[in-house]
Amino acid sequence: MSRPAKVNINLTALRKNFSRVKNLAPKSSILSVVKADAYGHGLSRVAETLQQSDAFGVACVEEAIELRDAGVDRPILLLEGPFTFEELTLVAALKLDIVVHHAEQIKMIERFQSDYQIPVWLKIDTGMHRLGFDVGSIKQVHEKLLSLKNIKDEIVLMSHYADAANPDASITKTQSTKFQELTQNLSCKRSMCNSAGIINQSNSHYDYVRPGLMLYGVSPINNKVSSDFDLTPVMSLHSELIAIKSVNKGDTVGYGATWRCPEDMPVGIVAIGYGDGYPRHAKSGTPVMINGLQAQLIGHPSMDMITVDLRGISGAKIGDPVELWGDNLPVELVAKHAETIAYELLSGVHKRLNVNIYDED
Repeated sequence: MSRPAKVNINLTALRKNFSRVKNLAPKSSILSVVKADAYGHGLSRVAETLQQSDAFGVACVEEAIELRDAGVDRPILLLEGPFTFEELTLVAALKLDIVVHHAEQIKMIERFQSDYQIPVWLKIDTGMHRLGFDVGSIKQVHEKLLSLKNIKDEIVLMSHYADAANPDASITKTQSTKFQELTQNLSCKRSMCNSAGIINQSNSHYDYVRPGLMLYGVSPINNKVSSDFDLTPVMSLHSELIAIKSVNKGDTVGYGATWRCPEDMPVGIVAIGYGDGYPRHAKSGTPVMINGLQAQLIGHPSMDMITVDLRGISGAKIGDPVELWGDNLPVELVAKHAETIAYELLSGVHKRLNVNIYDED
């Protein structure tokens, strides 16, 4: 493909970030979260690179099938559990672990006939109020699951922090206390921490941690970037200048004519847009790197192109390299200018882009 827009995936950085998780939670097993095509990084390639993982977390059976087809033999956890009774047949065939978070799933398991003993992670709602059983019902639900013949007798108890990215959030302390009190007298393994929890809540690493965003070299903590936690970006998004225009003072740039030139100035056009996964709502002033120098977006991004202010980028010419995020421009900063989060940018990168996989080792 001749279009210059491309994604670079650094597998060495991925392994380094995994090692960082191990250093932060040395006594915990690691369930690497690879849902949503491994946050846009490539599901199979990420799992193959992170073979040291104790398990992998996915959102649906289709993702689990892709991993098994790629030869991944580690435990795979369906993070939302089975959606239908029929899916339990695939759970057994693929030898999957499942999250159980509501009573209907227990009814499915009761009806299911199989020799496979399903490993279950029982989800407790300690305050996120998304998935999970109420705290008052956990003892009864736990006993019910243990009575089922299709269930492996070692159930993992899990919950999920609502605001671990905010180290001062009172709800985090409340959730941590609830989970500790509910589970301390039950003979089972436990799991509470996502990426933000791994960094901010070392007292609740327990038996399993569940890193996602930090594996991909992105800060899970508000108003911080990857380098603050010794993480290395795995994905970088690149393109090139494909045109340069001399625009007059007072002229407008882009759809909606929302940005007006304050003086006669050069404007660059970059082959990247929201059709590639660059955020449509990125505001004028969003940083971009051209020839290693910081420039800024002007006007609204189009489907296939953005326009950039070339004042201060001396000698810019067609074909010059542009970094939209990556090693020299944290994706966290781009997300902030677009009033979104890095998760959305990474997982939204479009499949039409050229992908360059490399390994520094």
